[in-house]
Amino acid sequence: MSPRPTLDVVAHAVGDGATAAIAIDSAAGAIECRLRADALVAFADRLAGVGLEVQWIAAADTRATSGHFTLVYHFAPPSHRPAVTASVDVDDAFPSLATRSFAASRFEREIQYLFGLVASGHPDPRRLALHQFWPAGYHPLRRDAVPRTDVVDDGRPFPFRRVEGPGIFEITVGPVHAGIIEPGHFRFSVEGETIVNLETRLGFVHKGTEKLFEQLPLARAPELAERISGDTSVAHALALCQALEILAGVRPPERAAWLRVLLLELERLYNHVGDVGMILNDTGYAFGHAHCFRLRERLLRLNARLTGHRLLRGAIVAGGVAGPIASADLEHAAREVDRIVDEFLEVARLSLDNTMVLERLQGTGRLTTRTAREMQVVGLVGRASGIDADARRDAPFAAYELLPIQVPVYDTGDVWARTIVRIDEARQSAALIAAAARRAPAGPLFAETGPLRPGAYAVSLVEGWRGPIWHWALAGDGDSLTRVKIVDASFRNWAALEYAVLNNIVPDFPLCNKSFNLSYSGNDL
Repeated sequence: MSPRPTLDVVAHAVGDGATAAIAIDSAAGAIECRLRADALVAFADRLAGVGLEVQWIAAADTRATSGHFTLVYHFAPPSHRPAVTASVDVDDAFPSLATRSFAASRFEREIQYLFGLVASGHPDPRRLALHQFWPAGYHPLRRDAVPRTDVVDDGRPFPFRRVEGPGIFEITVGPVHAGIIEPGHFRFSVEGETIVNLETRLGFVHKGTEKLFEQLPLARAPELAERISGDTSVAHALALCQALEILAGVRPPERAAWLRVLLLELERLYNHVGDVGMILNDTGYAFGHAHCFRLRERLLRLNARLTGHRLLRGAIVAGGVAGPIASADLEHAAREVDRIVDEFLEVARLSLDNTMVLERLQGTGRLTTRTAREMQVVGLVGRASGIDADARRDAPFAAYELLPIQVPVYDTGDVWARTIVRIDEARQSAALIAAAARRAPAGPLFAETGPLRPGAYAVSLVEGWRGPIWHWALAGDGDSLTRVKIVDASFRNWAALEYAVLNNIVPDFPLCNKSFNLSYSGNDL
């Protein structure tokens, strides 16, 4: 892992005057400041000089309180600390950072249509979240936006990039697929069977999740967070609840912190086991697929016994944990996990000893370290491409700071590397679950949260099984949320798939896609 910049160096880069720091939290390695819009580009360049890049941008309609919209920029290295959160007041336009940050370019395109704020100088202003049938001039995340019924597809096609030349053909796949996966459109340009360009079009299930947080009773907000992406119930609920706890000024009990580790690792484990099975299935190796899904089913049944839900819903609440997990036999569950993981590792060994499997995995769907860094790829996909970052180690939450986190990193960036990262992390998840079951002290599982601080905001980070998940929450009056910005690792990584498949053959696309296994729902908020 490259050396992390010190907080003092970052504070010096933040400087004073137009970018005056208003708060420095040395323990968290965080700086908060306000910024003039015309100082944004120079500010971003200064931070880039010390290794901090845009991780996410959130917009909020704060016209009722300040007379302006607010943009919040979160700058950090891939290791997440130290971090700078800068707030900028804007009216109708703001300077684009797209030519400096690929992640920024995606967030700016989202803001442009959801809020109607123009990213001046953006090189690719095409619609991202909203499709062409959304009414012109309608920006659904403004506070004064009302539901519209005049949603009509006027027939305007999306302006896909075109690849011209002798022998180049286009293949369109989706958005409706043969199966139960959600909708996404993939447009390939091919020469023979070789992929020379891929463009992905998502947003078909944009469902106003962030807007719903503004309307739901606060007590039900964790239920909505659990449903952002069904296979990431724990991570999203934990990210939201951590933000609510910051806003309420409460710290969960120690036992709850350990149980949160156990629940998050159970979620990581059942997804990794299932993903390895699906990757093996796409190589045609039915033996490995069948056994991985047999083991995944045992994990899902264990989830149900521990929490009352196969996907671990209902266990994470603001202030701690709740439900059947309170009386569960954790050490018995840890022993069951050990037995399942031992079997999984044996299945993985047998599968990867098969030369036909290895020939399909090695060298396929390669995302180089250079491309991964330029595209600011995160999570397990980044670790398979040489990016040594994991928030459990680098910016620990729950009880992770008390645990030894070994981060598997490979530099080949192919399907094989993404498979091995999953196997390594599954092995470690079993050890972390055993440690959490053994070390969780007796005591309460829940602390009353109390009212939120009106007008305050909180930043929460959780390392989900795909990668980092961010929730930025702004409290309103009357114990409500004025704005929640959600950043799933899928939003950060979907575009990188377009580069990983280049120069591969079309039949290998399902294998590449499964090795990323990104969430449509987590992207299409």
